[in-house]
Amino acid sequence: MSWEKLQSTQSNVVKMLSNSLKKDRLAHAYLFEGPRGSGKKDVAKVLAKSLFCMNKNGINPCLLCVHCKRIDSGNHPDVHFISTEGQAIKVDQIRHLKKEFSFRGVESEKKVYIVEDAEKMTVNAANSILKFLEEPDGMAVAILMTTQYHRILKTIVSRSQVLSFAPLIPERLVKKLVEEGINEGDARIVSQITYDLEEGIQLCQDNWIADARSKVIQLIDEIYLRPKYAFITLQEGWMTFFKEKKDMQLGLDLLMIWYRDVLRFQVGHHEQLVYIDQQNKLQDQSLKISQRKLGSNLQAVMNAKRRLDANTAPQLLMEQLLLRLQEG
Repeated sequence: MSWEKLQSTQSNVVKMLSNSLKKDRLAHAYLFEGPRGSGKKDVAKVLAKSLFCMNKNGINPCLLCVHCKRIDSGNHPDVHFISTEGQAIKVDQIRHLKKEFSFRGVESEKKVYIVEDAEKMTVNAANSILKFLEEPDGMAVAILMTTQYHRILKTIVSRSQVLSFAPLIPERLVKKLVEEGINEGDARIVSQITYDLEEGIQLCQDNWIADARSKVIQLIDEIYLRPKYAFITLQEGWMTFFKEKKDMQLGLDLLMIWYRDVLRFQVGHHEQLVYIDQQNKLQDQSLKISQRKLGSNLQAVMNAKRRLDANTAPQLLMEQLLLRLQEG
């Protein structure tokens, strides 16, 4: 990945960082905020390469030297990645980070620290990292990345330069996925879940997204056509397929997309449908479900996503959601 490629998707972010690099005026701390798959980690890596590359052309890293390759592989001694241990970034990880800050760079005087999912720092971890942000080392750059800007401590926000990443255009992702041999139906579903091409391709591997899509449609059918069997389908179909928490979140995303499609059908926006091969079912539900009920269903799914993120037991969460969706 290069600045030139990133320019086509995140022009404002690239422009700001490029100008800072040219003027040698990088901030000591950045907060990259934006949706999943919008390129935050790619930009962080290219920024690190621009600082360490041995054969730069202006600010552009060569992408081929030992520094560039080690940053790509995550093995550069002066570029540190911090990610969640379990469900959170813990205070001990930040203490280790602060200890690293006190050392001179192994191969240069520079250091770069990239904190992924910064919103998942515990309160103690977030408070601990403030010390660096309040008393920065001039040769170190910290990059915090988040998809949930509202969960970052205001004191961290105020001490960082915030760069907002725009979501990629779904139609562009659909086109690229189709070019990779993925059928349009699956590509449209994926474009509503992620903005990242590589993640989209991964979701389509081994027909996972196609199977997940089928599980959602099956559960929807049971809710509205065979309500007595809905809990059996939940137990035997949904829970056995969406086993991991991240998979369950994707399943809820697909469920939300379905209800949005029903709403789109009601208001006549057929060209925006995602479940493009399910128009008969969408039309039938659009005639039977009020907009008020659709709004309630969407809110119920969003609440379930938040509760799942807060470690509510998945089984209980889905049973309660199913009851909400079956209400009149």
